[in-house]
Amino acid sequence: MALKSLTLSKFQITWLVVLRVAVGWHFLYEGLVKVLNPNWSSIGYLLDSKGFLAPFFYSLTANPTILSIADFMNQWGLVLIGLGLILGAFTKIAAYSGMLLLAFYYLSHPPFTGITFAMPTEGNYFLVDKVFIEFCALAVVTVFPTGNNIGLDRFFKKNKNY
Repeated sequence: MALKSLTLSKFQITWLVVLRVAVGWHFLYEGLVKVLNPNWSSIGYLLDSKGFLAPFFYSLTANPTILSIADFMNQWGLVLIGLGLILGAFTKIAAYSGMLLLAFYYLSHPPFTGITFAMPTEGNYFLVDKVFIEFCALAVVTVFPTGNNIGLDRFFKKNKNY
């Protein structure tokens, strides 16, 4: 069955919207916590990176200007992605941007056996962690653009069908 011909029930749309808003809330909250804390910096997180991209993440901390740009982009990226998801505005752009940010988080702190981090974790993971699960949730949001039904996207789109 082609996605264009798929008809979703109100119940299905409701839960897809709940998923979109919940992920959006998480992004918005994480962003606001960072924006509102004048002492927040990603330096500790970046220096705790492991895996094959660790040298890249370490290099972001070497130059204070680059670090401040990375901090700004992280803080406001989280806020804008969160607002987009919550409001259903530019939902696909917000979801893809969130997936990109989550990919960086995942690659900087990969959940592989034998890797330990200075920052405490919530459990023991192997490949699938909460970052990966949220990444998958955003993938669902891109496939089912509920902002066209319940969100500001419906005012921007000419074609309101999936």
